Amino acid sequence: MRVVISGYYGYGNGGDEALLVTLLQMLPPQVQPVVLSAQPQVTQALYGVAACDRWRLGELLTELRRSQGFIWGGGSLIQDSTSIASPLYYLGLMSLAQGMGRETLAWAQGVGPLQRRWVRWLAGQVFRRCTQVTVRDAPAAHQLYAWGRSVLLAPDPVWALADQPYRPLADLPAPRMAVALRPHRYLTPAWLDTITKALQQFQQATGVWVVLLPFQPATDLDIARHLHQALGERASILQPAHPAQLKGVFRGIELVVTMRYHGLVMGAAAGCRCFSLSYDPKVRQLQQELAMPGLDLQQIPPPASELSRQWLDLYANGEGLSSEQVQSWVDRALLHREVLHQMWG
Repeated sequence: MRVVISGYYGYGNGGDEALLVTLLQMLPPQVQPVVLSAQPQVTQALYGVAACDRWRLGELLTELRRSQGFIWGGGSLIQDSTSIASPLYYLGLMSLAQGMGRETLAWAQGVGPLQRRWVRWLAGQVFRRCTQVTVRDAPAAHQLYAWGRSVLLAPDPVWALADQPYRPLADLPAPRMAVALRPHRYLTPAWLDTITKALQQFQQATGVWVVLLPFQPATDLDIARHLHQALGERASILQPAHPAQLKGVFRGIELVVTMRYHGLVMGAAAGCRCFSLSYDPKVRQLQQELAMPGLDLQQIPPPASELSRQWLDLYANGEGLSSEQVQSWVDRALLHREVLHQMWG
C-alpha cells in the first residue's frame, strides 16, 4: 500500500513537522508513505521516509499514479488569510488525487479562516468528495457539517507524539520558562516592547532561565535573537532539529508563553502552566478548551508590569493539566490513528 502525504513540510516549521512525524508513527505498518516536501532530502534524512519535491509536477504525478491513497497531513492547510496560493495548491492536489480514483483522507484538519466565497465553495466541493475527514477543532467540524460532510472530531494528533529528550536543555539551570513568538501583523512593535519588558521584570522577580524556541527559525529566529539580547545571560535559544525533541524540551519547563499553536499543545501535554498570546482563531479556541489564561494580540497591549503580574500569578498559583487530563487528550487524539487503520490497516 503506497500513500502520498501532502502538508506544509520541508519548511522547518516545528508544528507542521510534528504533525508529519505523528502521522508517520500512526500509519499502519504495511503503508509505504511518500511525503511531498519543500526539501525532500532533509525530510528523508530526518525521518527515514521516501520524499519528493512538492513543486515538481512530473514527480508528483508519477507518485500519485503509483499510489493507492492520498492524505492531507494535518494542520490549517485550507485557509486564505496568509495566501490564496496555499488553499489552491492543496485543493488542487486533493482534486487531482480524487480524479485519479485514489482513496483520499483529509486528516486532522483545522479549516479556515476562508475569507473568499469562491474558495469556501471550492473547499466544500473537495471535502465532500474525500473518502474520510478528521478535524482537530469544533469550528472546523461546524464548517464541514455546514458543507454536508460528516467528520471525526478529535484533538490535534501532536498530543500523542512520543517525545524525546533534548540534551542541551539539561545544561541550563532550573527553573525554566519557554517563550515561542512568531512574526505577525498583530505582534506590533508596541506588543513586542511590552512582552520584552514583561519578560525582564518576570525574570528579575523569579530568576527563571528563559528558553527561547523559534518554532520556524526562518521566520522566528530574529525575534528570538531580539529577546535574547534584551534578557542577557539568563536566556538561551534552542533549535531542536527533530519535532520529538522539540516536544521533549517542554518536559523541563515550568511556564510557557506562546503564540505558536503547537507550543500550546506541547506545553499543555507536558503539564506546563501555559499562557497564550493569540493571533489566530485556532490558538484562541485551544486556549479556551484548555481553560488556560492568555491575551489576544488584536487588543491594545497592557502595561508591561500588568503582563508580568499575570505571569507571576500563573507561575505561583496556576496549575498545568494533571496526568489524567493529559492522558484524556492523548487518548482522544489517537482517534486520528483509528481512521488511518480503518482505511488502510
